[in-house]
Amino acid sequence: MDAESAIPPGKRDLPGARVLGSRDGEIFGAPETVRDRFMVGGEESGGGFSLVEHLMPPRTLAAPLHRHTREDEYSYVLEGRVGAFLGGEEVFGEAGDLIFKPRDQWHTFWNAGDSPARILEIISPGGFESAFREMHALGEDLTLEKMAEIGARYGVEVDFEGTMPMVERHGLSFF
Repeated sequence: MDAESAIPPGKRDLPGARVLGSRDGEIFGAPETVRDRFMVGGEESGGGFSLVEHLMPPRTLAAPLHRHTREDEYSYVLEGRVGAFLGGEEVFGEAGDLIFKPRDQWHTFWNAGDSPARILEIISPGGFESAFREMHALGEDLTLEKMAEIGARYGVEVDFEGTMPMVERHGLSFF
């Protein structure tokens, strides 16, 4: 059997092996807000996962309280201190920690420190990263209503009312 025939059908047209440097990938967002660096899209992984780096300024909420119906998320903390609300409990992760956010569980996360924080967000299955792209494409025209509409198209429910107590309690900027 040759190498080509060992690749399962449907996976043969995917991009080949590559090295993504520390400055590679598309970055969207203004420096004073959460920025996203798109590293591996669902279309590149055969739909299995996507990988996005979230770059978060100090004391910034990354997303409103929400829950996914289709995806699990894994946030690997690269730098800083990250807070997360997971199914009714607040937890904190430091560099080297992994925060697991399973589908159907209400959650949000934020930079809980006074210096920048970075996480690698693994989303499985892939595809939801396109919602981030849609939101970034709206730029200044993004509203809470439009954010909720985009989320709903991806099977995500948002609770802005439940978000505000966390923003106030932790002194976070959001939106």
